[in-house]
Amino acid sequence: MLTAEHVSVHLGGKSILSDISFSLSGGEWLMVVGPNGAGKSTLINALSRGVSYTGRVSFEGRDIQSFKPRQLARYLGVLRQGAYGGYGFTVEEVVRLGRYAYSQGLFSHGKGEQEAVEAALLQVGLLDKRDRSLLTLSGGELQRVFLGQAFAQNPRVLLLDEPTNHLDLPYQKQIFDGVKRWLAQGKDRGVICVVHDLSLARLYGDRALLLQEGRLACEGVPGVVLSSEQMNRAYGMDVCGFMKGLLGQWET
Repeated sequence: MLTAEHVSVHLGGKSILSDISFSLSGGEWLMVVGPNGAGKSTLINALSRGVSYTGRVSFEGRDIQSFKPRQLARYLGVLRQGAYGGYGFTVEEVVRLGRYAYSQGLFSHGKGEQEAVEAALLQVGLLDKRDRSLLTLSGGELQRVFLGQAFAQNPRVLLLDEPTNHLDLPYQKQIFDGVKRWLAQGKDRGVICVVHDLSLARLYGDRALLLQEGRLACEGVPGVVLSSEQMNRAYGMDVCGFMKGLLGQWET
C-alpha cells in the first residue's frame, strides 16, 4: 500500500533521516520504535508530506508528491503528537472536519458525510459527548476526538505519532483498541504508528521498524525487532532486564 524508498531528511544542515526504505501491506499495523532523536516523528512527517525529503514515497505505486492535498487526504490520515484543542468547537464539529477532503465547497456537505461522522463518533466512544466543547474535555477524550476526525476522513492508511503519549492506561487501551477495530474492517487498510512504549508495540504490532540515529537499524516481526540484542544496542541499556524488573513489581 505505502512504500518508502531511500527516504532522507536534512534540516538545518543536519541529517535527521538517512536512506530509509520499507513497505506497508494491506491489513498490517507497522510500529515505529527507537530512542529519542532517532527520527520517528520526522518519518511520519515525511510520509505525510509535512517535511521536505529526498527519495520516494508512494501509495499503491503512485508518488505521493503527484497527489493534490485534498486527494491525498482521501488515502492518508494523520494523527500528530500533541494535537491542539484550545478552542471552543464541539466534539462533532471537530470530527466533521475530517470530511473536508470529500466536500464540494466551504459550506457544502459531501455524500455520506453524516453517516461517516456518526460512525467515527461511535468508534471512539464519543456519541454521548458530541455536543461538548473541546475546552471541557480531558486529555484522553481530546485525543479520541482527533482520532475520530481521522476515522471520519476514511483514509486507507493511518499515520499515528505517539497517539497515547501522556495518557493514562485506560485511555491508552481505548485508543489502541479503537485503531485495532478500524484496521480489522478491511484488508485495504494499514497503520503506521510511532510508539515509545515497547510493550504496546509488541501487543498490537504486526511488524516493526527500529530507528537509531536516523537510520533503519532493524525491520521485521516485533519478536525479532524488539529482541534483547536489538534493544540493548539501540538504547544503550539492558532494556529487557529493565522491563522484566518493572513487571516483577506486580507479581506479589
